[in-house]
Amino acid sequence: MFLSMQHLRKVYSGNKVAVKDFSLNVKKGEFICFIGTSGSGKTTTMRMINRMLKPTSGQIILEGNDISEINPVKLRRRIGYVIQNVGLLPHMTIEENIVLVPKLLNWDEDERHKIAKKMINLVELPEELLKRYPAELSGGQQQRIGVARALAAKQDLILMDEPFSALDPLTREKLQDLVKKLQKKYNKTFIFVTHDMDEALKLSDRLVVMSYGNIEQIATPEEILKNPANSFVRDLIGKERLIQARPNIITVGQIMSKKPVTLTKNETMHSALKLMHDERVDTLLVTDDEKHLLGFIDVEDINDHYSPNKKIEDLINADILYVNENSIIRDTVNKILKRGYKNIPVVNDDHKIVGIVTRTALVDIIYDALTIDDSKVGD
Repeated sequence: MFLSMQHLRKVYSGNKVAVKDFSLNVKKGEFICFIGTSGSGKTTTMRMINRMLKPTSGQIILEGNDISEINPVKLRRRIGYVIQNVGLLPHMTIEENIVLVPKLLNWDEDERHKIAKKMINLVELPEELLKRYPAELSGGQQQRIGVARALAAKQDLILMDEPFSALDPLTREKLQDLVKKLQKKYNKTFIFVTHDMDEALKLSDRLVVMSYGNIEQIATPEEILKNPANSFVRDLIGKERLIQARPNIITVGQIMSKKPVTLTKNETMHSALKLMHDERVDTLLVTDDEKHLLGFIDVEDINDHYSPNKKIEDLINADILYVNENSIIRDTVNKILKRGYKNIPVVNDDHKIVGIVTRTALVDIIYDALTIDDSKVGD
């Protein structure tokens, strides 16, 4: 077992019990979300993992080693840590912030520079930001740097304490997608604290629902939506009409259309315009030759820059909202219905486009849900 927490208990002065009896085994590469209301003990439990807090009793085993026997400074250098306000050092450049732990581990300067460039590309920011200071970056960019720093020393365990809660919804969604992509790509183990159920359902392989220091339920997103353990969990989830209406439909992949209109980046403007005409659409999804989603191009782009034999590669708009085929339907409802999108492309874990989810498909599900509720009136 990669990480094992057994019978953890944390009692503060005055006999205030923050965590009562917490036990959890975590496999390598799992994404675990701790979720609960304020005061539930989720952050306290996380901080015991890197010895920022000492358990009153209980044991934590990391890769076969009891962490109480590991020097706390050395332990923290093995564990990535990302918090809500990032914690970047303002007097250091972005590059110096990213390689802070590798420097403490005595990596040579060339190796540190290489890892800084690799990490900033990994979190999809330009290398020119390496020489800037934190105050020169937006909140979303700073959070990306926080993620880069957590991964820079090649730690296998990453702790994240409500890292995106202060960000605007669109930036937050993009960072959630980025973190999940990196977790899958590099098989990192994440422990993620949040109070947002939608975020937990989207990111986690398993959720740990906590209340007043107790574990209320440990389950996958699908299990917790279908079978909440008690009234506290049900209230925390909220009334989930979509799952009640169609209990076998959980993920986007189950309702997506398999035939999105796409073309590769090497096609010409003439080919793109002809495809739009033939398919009666005003927007095309653009991929590479392996079907990885790159962005989109619309008829206005072509009209403004039309040259028949010119390739569309230079016109691709990469700022595109997409969802993973394993995303919970509720997340997609929020993205499409509340923001007016007609449809959203669907990708797999390799970022290859596999379909498209339409507003119409979601409206059908909502209609069924509301119809079922109406039928209960007067019962």
